[in-house]
Amino acid sequence: MSTLRTSTRTAGVALRALLVFTAVLGVGYTLAITGIGQVVMPLQANGSVLETSDGSAVGSALVGQSFTDAAGDALPEYFQPRPSAAGDGYDGGASSGSNYGPENADLIAAITERKAEIAAREGASEDAIPADAVTASASGLDPHISVAYALLQVSRVAAERGIDPAELRGFVESKIQGRDLGFLGEERINVLELNLALDQQED
Repeated sequence: MSTLRTSTRTAGVALRALLVFTAVLGVGYTLAITGIGQVVMPLQANGSVLETSDGSAVGSALVGQSFTDAAGDALPEYFQPRPSAAGDGYDGGASSGSNYGPENADLIAAITERKAEIAAREGASEDAIPADAVTASASGLDPHISVAYALLQVSRVAAERGIDPAELRGFVESKIQGRDLGFLGEERINVLELNLALDQQED
């Protein structure tokens, strides 16, 4: 009888502990962190969603996206992102790189094709095309491009939008994001933020 009573008591203590910790850690902690996030960093807490001037969501600053027409061709009035190996391109449900090694024949062929395409589109030498313009990131969702790749596209975008190239170059340079903590990574530009800012400037 004492063994049964002890087992029942132990089960009761375990059940109460489960309920208490579920309430404190599963509900209370979650609500507290969510509340702090909404107060301290509301943009990041809500997915860093970017909106047009009329309040329409166009994407997240954390996830890259393509700027193409229905046929899949690059829209000439927009800065273009780096290639993506995530699904059909920038598919958030299929985040991945190609996992090709540097000597993989398919990767070399893809880089060669991309270099020729970008050189023709930008009116530039293939030697002037930076690495990120022809290679995908490890996640396939990187929203940034190098400063060099952004500046390579200035002449085309300026011509398409009827903007003075020097003025657009200055605008692009104003969107450069520095290294994290001042020394980690490279300077970069968020493509969606840049294109959205250009559209809003012309509205």
